[in-house]
Amino acid sequence: MKRIILGLMVILIVVLSFVAWRVLGPGTAFSGDSYSLYVRTGMTYEQLLGLLKKDTVVKSPAVFNWVAGRMDYPSNIKAGKYEIKKNTSVINIVRMLHNGKQTPVKIVITKFRTPEGFAGAVGKKMESDSVAIAAFLHNNDSLQQFGVDSNSCLAIVLPNTYTYFWNTPPSGILKKMYAAYKAWWTPQRVAKAQAKGLTPVTATILASIVEEETNAQPDKGKIASVYLNRMAKNIKLAADPTVKYAMRDFELKRIYDKYLKTESPFNTYLHEGLPPGPICTPTASTLEAVIDAPATDYLYFVARPDFSGYSNFAATYKEHMGYAKAYRDALDKEMAKKAAADSIKKK
Repeated sequence: MKRIILGLMVILIVVLSFVAWRVLGPGTAFSGDSYSLYVRTGMTYEQLLGLLKKDTVVKSPAVFNWVAGRMDYPSNIKAGKYEIKKNTSVINIVRMLHNGKQTPVKIVITKFRTPEGFAGAVGKKMESDSVAIAAFLHNNDSLQQFGVDSNSCLAIVLPNTYTYFWNTPPSGILKKMYAAYKAWWTPQRVAKAQAKGLTPVTATILASIVEEETNAQPDKGKIASVYLNRMAKNIKLAADPTVKYAMRDFELKRIYDKYLKTESPFNTYLHEGLPPGPICTPTASTLEAVIDAPATDYLYFVARPDFSGYSNFAATYKEHMGYAKAYRDALDKEMAKKAAADSIKKK
C-alpha cells in the first residue's frame, strides 16, 4: 500500500511539476525576440485566442486558456498593443494582458504638409486608421476645443516625438499635441507674436511659409520680415510655396505664370493676407525666427545665383528685379547643363 501511495505521490509531483512548467516556464512559441500583440477595441476573447493560435504565439493555447480562465481574463479584455518577449511565461503574459500593461507607441512628427499626410502617417502607428484621423481633422466641431478648424488644424502640431498608447482615439492624439503646443507658446512668446500683429496660429501659418522658403536659418527672420512688411502695406504675400500647396505639387522646381492663377484660398498670389492654415508643420527654430523677426524695410527676396541656399533681399522693386534676373540666368544655365548631360547619357 505504501508503495502505491508513494507511486501516486510521485506521479502527482510529476504532473504538478509539468503543469507548473507549462504555466511558469517559457511559454512562447514564436521565433523572434518579441511579438507585438494588437488587441483591437471590441475584440472578443475567442478572437484573441484565435489570433494567438494563428500566429503561434504560445506553445499551448490550452494552457493559456486555462490560466486566463483562472484569472478572469476573458471578461476583462483591454485593447492595446502588447509586446511579448521571447520565453515569457504564460502566467506573465496573461497578467500583462489582464492589467492592460501596454507597450507605448512613439510617433515622430517631422514635416507634414497636409492633414491627409499627417493622418496617413499617424494612422500607420495607431489603432485609429488614417480615415478616422482624417475625418476628425475635417470636423470643425471636433477641432473647436483646440482653437483651430479643418484648414488650420496642423498649426497645433509641433515637430517632436510623442508617446501614446496604441488604442488612443484621434481626440486623444490631438489633445497631447495641443498640450505640447500650449506649453511651447509661453506668455513671453505670445507677447512677441502679438507685438507683430500675430497670434500663435497665424504665427505658425507664417512660419510654415518661411519653412518652405528656405533651409538657411540666418535668412528665416528676414524672410518673415518681408511678409510682415507686405501685410502691413496690404500687399499680397505672393509666396511661391503657397502656389505649390494650392496645386498639391510639392516637387515643383520653378513657378511659371500659369501656375499663379491656381484657384485656392491658400494661393497668396490671388488672395491677400495669410492663407487659412499652415502649408507645413514648421520647426520650433522657424517659429522662433518669425516671432523674433528683425525690423527691416525689405519687401522682396530671391534666391542667390550661387545656389548657396541663401537669399538676396531688397526694399525696392528695381533692386529686386536685378537680383531676380541674376538668379533666373543662373537657373537657366544650370538647367541647360542638366539637359545636355541627360542627352549625353541617352546616347
